Amino acid sequence: MSFAPFFSNVSIPSTTKVALTVVLTALLLPLYGTNAPIPAAAGAGSWAAMLLGEIALGLMAGFTTQFVFDGMLLAGQVIGFQFGFSLVNIIDPNSQVEITVLSTLHELAALLIFIQLGVHRWLLRVVAMSFQLVPLGSFAGAPLPATEVLKMAGAMWLIGAEIALPVVMATMLVDLTIGFLSKASPQFPALFFGISTKVMVGLGVLYGSVALWPTILERYFFHALANLERLLSIPR
Repeated sequence: MSFAPFFSNVSIPSTTKVALTVVLTALLLPLYGTNAPIPAAAGAGSWAAMLLGEIALGLMAGFTTQFVFDGMLLAGQVIGFQFGFSLVNIIDPNSQVEITVLSTLHELAALLIFIQLGVHRWLLRVVAMSFQLVPLGSFAGAPLPATEVLKMAGAMWLIGAEIALPVVMATMLVDLTIGFLSKASPQFPALFFGISTKVMVGLGVLYGSVALWPTILERYFFHALANLERLLSIPR
């Protein structure tokens, strides 16, 4: 509820997140609560280690799919720079930093696809599965798979490049064409004509490539969930 996409969104009230956490606890406790090792005789150190281990587990599970959204934000940032929109920024309510308008568009589109594909339900399944793969307290003594998480973070750059590549290539071709025209005819208003043409062509390619986003994001979302399941199996 604190780190996973959709559930950690600031637009969801904290009371709703708390209520959903309580409901999930009530549903999962009869199934997995009796098998949980409770260190009753242990000191505060064991409880603290268990708590930190569960926080690290939730952090890893949330960031695994959050990398897909970060890749979409990166794609929007690159496209906005190509369009010259880098000076027109807005405040992202999730991160409280300035991002371009196209980054917000990409993030909202990714969130809609995320919900349409039902990935949020699969994340809830992962929560239930984690009690079997990683029993309560066992993650605290296991080595953190930092290398594996960093490898999954590299997918952020792949997503950004795959989403932004059509628009970047189209705008570069427009820049190249305008450059040749300005050389052939020095009187050609390259600065005035080039920016508007690049934006119009880029937006056309962007709107055309939106139809491919569900297929691309579906592959990366379920690839992230498969990697998360594999990471949960490492401590065993």
